[in-house]
Amino acid sequence: MKKLNIGCGKEIKGGFVNLDSVKLSGVDVVHNLDVYPWPFKKDEFNYVVSNHVLEHLDSIIKPIEEIWKITKNKAHILIEVPVFPSIGAMADPTHKQFYTYRTFDYFRPEDSLNYYSKARFNIISKNIIFTKPLFFFGWFFNLSISMQKFYTNFLAFLIPAFALKIELETVK
Repeated sequence: MKKLNIGCGKEIKGGFVNLDSVKLSGVDVVHNLDVYPWPFKKDEFNYVVSNHVLEHLDSIIKPIEEIWKITKNKAHILIEVPVFPSIGAMADPTHKQFYTYRTFDYFRPEDSLNYYSKARFNIISKNIIFTKPLFFFGWFFNLSISMQKFYTNFLAFLIPAFALKIELETVK
């Protein structure tokens, strides 16, 4: 099984192709993620992780399409991004994109709004992540999809979360 760690920085993962835009110790492939295509073959990876990287890129759609292109059908993708309206999403001046609880819904096969991209993924799971002092909210609001939607629609601006962790499965 071939695995990719996108934007690894200093978080080098054993058994993964570690990709970053800076040549650091342990980085296997150096490439600017805003330059397409990425230096990988179509259908090359079975598993991809991206931890707090996508929000630094110029586009939401292009890197998601690139991940779709380089993963095999039924590949698993684990992504974590700061979630809007968290202070972390907004305060970092290097963040170029903002992700919400529903951003990845647009890439589901059943979503009729996605007519601008052929990239499709099933959503395996979504988890709203809170900072340690508020961990109870994460446990409570992640009990079910309906609780997550209630939080997102009515409480996100009152009790901002830290991040969104989402697991996807490539659909080809």
